[in-house]
Amino acid sequence: MSKLELAFEVIKQLMKCVLDLKTLADSVEGLCTTLTDGLQNVVSKEKEEPKPVKAKEPKISLEKVRGFLAEKSREGYATEVREIIANHGANRLSDIDPEEYAAILEEAEELGNAG
Repeated sequence: MSKLELAFEVIKQLMKCVLDLKTLADSVEGLCTTLTDGLQNVVSKEKEEPKPVKAKEPKISLEKVRGFLAEKSREGYATEVREIIANHGANRLSDIDPEEYAAILEEAEELGNAG
């Protein structure tokens, strides 16, 4: 192979590399565009859709529940009050999860209302 043919072959290989690099650059550009568009959609959806805010029920204190149950006990429902506490998995009111206080109050309110 002559020097001229060798130079020609090297130039052909360089041209092939240039074309491959252009193709690669186009692919990377397309990927970046896709990712950017996707992220913009996510950001715009987050702005459009406000996160739902849970309406928190007012906290019911242990003292309020204890007072109400004591009142029901004095009205003659001591056994039923103990059953309500036991139904919530405890022997004492203070052992019950505060999240259950509303349900306990509802159950206790029914005492004496049954017809």
